[in-house]
Amino acid sequence: MNKKLFIPFFAGLALMALASTQNAYAQPSSEARMAQMLKRFPEADTNGDGKLSPKEFQAANQLAQAAAARAIPTFDPGWDENAFPSHAVSLKTPEEIKAIYERGKPARTYVESIDAMSFPKPADGILRIVGTGHSFTAPGYRTLPSITRAAGFEQPFCLHNGGGRTGSVSYKWEQENGIFEFDWKPVPKLLTAISNAEWEAMIWGPYTADRPKFYTSWIDFCEKYNPGMKYFLMDAWPTLGQVQMEYQRKGNPKSESFFTDEVFDQLNDVANDVFTELVTAIRETTNKVYILPTNAAMTEAAKRFNRGELPGVEGLYKVIGGKEHSIWADQRGHLGPGFDRLEGYVFYATIYGKSPELISEPIKFSNNPSFLSDELDKIFREIAWKAVVGHPLSGVTDKNGNGIGDHLE
Repeated sequence: MNKKLFIPFFAGLALMALASTQNAYAQPSSEARMAQMLKRFPEADTNGDGKLSPKEFQAANQLAQAAAARAIPTFDPGWDENAFPSHAVSLKTPEEIKAIYERGKPARTYVESIDAMSFPKPADGILRIVGTGHSFTAPGYRTLPSITRAAGFEQPFCLHNGGGRTGSVSYKWEQENGIFEFDWKPVPKLLTAISNAEWEAMIWGPYTADRPKFYTSWIDFCEKYNPGMKYFLMDAWPTLGQVQMEYQRKGNPKSESFFTDEVFDQLNDVANDVFTELVTAIRETTNKVYILPTNAAMTEAAKRFNRGELPGVEGLYKVIGGKEHSIWADQRGHLGPGFDRLEGYVFYATIYGKSPELISEPIKFSNNPSFLSDELDKIFREIAWKAVVGHPLSGVTDKNGNGIGDHLE
């Protein structure tokens, strides 16, 4: 088994963008992209005229790829084979998969065994959801049930999460199948649920240098037992690691004043490029793959904070501004208090195609920071719906502005 070098997803989104399999920077998409690459790699401007020629852009692109290659994670060479090892759990029958999971349950206290492995068929429109993820998806998983309860139904979930890399789609596939890093040591929680019960959707959190195959492996298995499922990939908001990478910085900006609308737009462009490319590749397997646009929601919140339009919120990044009630709580980019609601609203709006603004019943969240007012909660709902209907890969539009996705009318 070869050694693997991984960097945290929370500090590596820009590296994922640089190292995407189809290379998002292969062709200059706009003057803005050319200017961005010039700013990141000024040494590529060999004639010093302040702009990049096609040849110079190619040189900048090679510098970007080299920077990514020095830091991106490596994966087991088995991922490059046409088939997984013959002992992979996903190749066994549903009965065999379930038996393997049942045999290992006593020793697996870290698995979320409280989750049900099956649910009765719910009312029309309610999706039974399986999912993987990490601490970036956890806020949405935590708050979505409270939101759906106020909307009139319980959210059926079966999750197998982790922290950082251990919640990534590739890690969970290896772990559940008992292959590669987990050779002959399977933990097939989701494989058991998917093959032995009915599900309508799956959710994933992204990780550095993800490949389409990491996702299509899950899709192929899901479609075998539950054809026609929907798949939701959460994108991610700008992290300080991404800022350092994009702006060639050795540390954090000294002041939050650095984070203008233009900076957030530039960071978003990079993230949107890579996620668009990733989803486009995955959609060669099924077109029912959608983005949960947390990137757009959190950066819209940041822009509103800069305009003084988020009552009670004190800052952008706690590690820079020092304010407890900031959008991002730490260096790695975890959300600050209260912003798990905004992520949950994005999940609800994308998955169910309805604005959370239409929910009239009180939502009983388990965590209620004192600064979080009804006014701010209302703004969160508005931001979430705006982010979802404005994202071309969310699968939701609202042309008449009534808060109900056009696909539902």
